[in-house]
Amino acid sequence: MNLKILKLENLLRCHAVFRQLHSLGQRRMLAQWSHAFSSASPVWTAQPCVWPWQTDLVIGAALSQYRLLVTKKEERSQKPPLSSTKSKKEVEVWIGMTVEELARAMEKDIVSLPSGERITFLDTPGHAAFSAMRARGAQVTDIVILVVAADDGVMKQTVESIQHARDAQVPIVLAINKCDKAEADPEKVKKELLAYDVVCEDYGGDVQAVHISAVTGDNLMALAEATIALAEMLELKADPTGPVEGTVIESFTDKGRGPVTTAIIQRGTLRKGSILVAGKSWAKVRLMFDENGKPIQEAYPSMPVGIVGWRDLPSAGDEILEVESEPRARAVVDWRKYEQEQEKNKEDLKIIEEKRKEHQEAHHKAREKYGTLHWKERSFLKYQEKKEQKLLKPKEKEERDSPVLPIIIKGDVDGSVEAIVNIMSTYDASHECELQLVHFGVGDVSENDVNLAETFHGVIYGFNVNAGNVIQKSAAKKGVKIKLHKIIYRLIEDVQEELSFRLPCTVEENPIGEASILATFTVTEGKKKVPVAGCRVQKGQLEKQKKFKLIRNRDVIWKGSLTSLKHHKDDTSVIKSGMDCGLSLSEEKIEFKVGDEIICYEEKEVPGKTSWDPGF
Repeated sequence: MNLKILKLENLLRCHAVFRQLHSLGQRRMLAQWSHAFSSASPVWTAQPCVWPWQTDLVIGAALSQYRLLVTKKEERSQKPPLSSTKSKKEVEVWIGMTVEELARAMEKDIVSLPSGERITFLDTPGHAAFSAMRARGAQVTDIVILVVAADDGVMKQTVESIQHARDAQVPIVLAINKCDKAEADPEKVKKELLAYDVVCEDYGGDVQAVHISAVTGDNLMALAEATIALAEMLELKADPTGPVEGTVIESFTDKGRGPVTTAIIQRGTLRKGSILVAGKSWAKVRLMFDENGKPIQEAYPSMPVGIVGWRDLPSAGDEILEVESEPRARAVVDWRKYEQEQEKNKEDLKIIEEKRKEHQEAHHKAREKYGTLHWKERSFLKYQEKKEQKLLKPKEKEERDSPVLPIIIKGDVDGSVEAIVNIMSTYDASHECELQLVHFGVGDVSENDVNLAETFHGVIYGFNVNAGNVIQKSAAKKGVKIKLHKIIYRLIEDVQEELSFRLPCTVEENPIGEASILATFTVTEGKKKVPVAGCRVQKGQLEKQKKFKLIRNRDVIWKGSLTSLKHHKDDTSVIKSGMDCGLSLSEEKIEFKVGDEIICYEEKEVPGKTSWDPGF
């Protein structure tokens, strides 16, 4: 299929598309195509005119990971699954390389976009922990590219993403990734998706399915074409005039700039000096920059933009609105804070009212209970109840002394912290060890975090953040653990290990030998008559120094140690399998019966392990 050629100034940068779609194998991508100025979401966008960053949008990122971009020749196979044995071609890239040069080196054509139109991709993680992030992504995009691995099939996150797209009423384009693998089965993926009402065009539905490989670059342009075709049918548009509207995609704290947000503009044109409100924070825009960190003067609809000038840090997903002045922004924020406080007061009053009713009911029941009794009888009953409560206090103290793990969470951006906190909220093993979330926030580990952890005897967990040498020395001096991670499930595994470490050790019984009682008799030792069991060892061996238990009808009726172990008339410490012996227990009141079993075992302490399963 021959593709049209687009002028450079109106082109969705080819290398930007390849770079973004290169991550499809491990992430879910939400895509939005906008006609004129469409509403979308970050991370990457193509401008309506030539911007400086367009030329090296992906080249710099690619050079930091791979010096060579691996792709294959544009040879279309008749079979849908792509063979992993096809020839590959190494294409050298360099900073300042034009789209035409890249396309010519890769032997690719260029996708045609009408003048003034562009496409923006929002890349959201496919990890199970980032459910809320994927939900927000679906709400701010117009087209969802659902990425499914051809060798894994439909996963839990796939079903979740489908549901998010339906809740947001957003159409889906299916990208079946890893088709270069020998074990890839795209048809299986399509059939599995039928169970979730995702019907591909091959099966008579309206969902486009593209077989791709993020490693070799196969059919990535075909995926862009499918997205563009669907966008043209939807006729998506946005208004570049009027007050600015947008959505906070991510927020973080920069040491030099203070609170910073990554946002997507959905309406209007954002300029320096604009007054914005998001959630319970407001900003006068001091600086704007693109995804490469280069300052920009204006941000149009569908453009991802970094905004500096916030008084406080907004939350990911907050709606951005432009207001006319700073007093108006303060009034809006104060009103929102007041409304939130009022809602909290209502909830508190509701809880207080419920507690009051419980106390009233308890008081009425007590009056009914003691109302007809004489004062002496009433006093005696109250004394008995107080006595029982005193007996329960040691148990309550024991419960209070159960293991506790206070933790402090610090993350690089608001979305990461949100994901970790959501995982912590699934903790359901408080009966083993109580998990206390003392504090969470965005930014590097600070001295305040160390002091807080020292006060609560807690642990600081950081995700994609740093702890300076001064902070680490201070933490070591105060006995505070700081654990930093770059992968979210490693952090959760570390929390599980810390929970397990705080659990008491469990005692396991390892059987050493088994013997059956064949006869019982009594011997006289001094003035005492001692019951003796005549046994034969069936398995393993009996060792006098180990512990023993007596089993009758599968019930353990005694545990303890032996007072004597004899072979014939000689004392011995070990009786091996097949040998007969006589033994007596440390507790003389226990009576033996023919057919009982004697088990010799040793106790071994095993470190405790939490039963909490975060679900991934």
